[in-house]
Amino acid sequence: MALVRLEKPKVTYADLEAWPDDGRRYELYDGEVYVCPAPRPRHQLALAELHDRLREYAELHGGLALISPIDIVFNEYNVLQPDIAFFEAARRHHVKLDEAIRVPPDVVVEVISPTTVWNDLGRKKATFARFGVPEYWLLDPHIERMERHSLTASPYQLTLSAGPSDTFESIVLSGFACEVAGLFPW
Repeated sequence: MALVRLEKPKVTYADLEAWPDDGRRYELYDGEVYVCPAPRPRHQLALAELHDRLREYAELHGGLALISPIDIVFNEYNVLQPDIAFFEAARRHHVKLDEAIRVPPDVVVEVISPTTVWNDLGRKKATFARFGVPEYWLLDPHIERMERHSLTASPYQLTLSAGPSDTFESIVLSGFACEVAGLFPW
């Protein structure tokens, strides 16, 4: 008797959109559903500080800084919710205010939490690289460090690791810089 391998059906973005709202956040990785745990206060405080700085930069340079939850639909089977998605001025017209975002951001940010670190450093990072997001920033509020990963070639290369006494700068967002210590208000 031959063995038959049963494949789980892949979930699509359309499937996800049809689900009733249960208050949870979901991401899709190659058609597999991942439930995003709710962030803790430390995560949210650091996220708000960085978003404020990116929003100020966006106002000066015409970009757009969006904070989670927001779906980035890379294709029907890959839908992620970065903590922050940034679009430069030249590309912000791709973001339609009443539609899902279907183009890669110029920069994505993840604030590392103990419950998501394996995902942020693993498949999420790999998916952003696969779909061509030029910069991936990791903000770790537990050790007060921020990293810049650049897509000079796939996979990402670590191009900056900044601690509390350092200034963090972007390559993609020309002129963006912030003091790392200022991102941790506690």
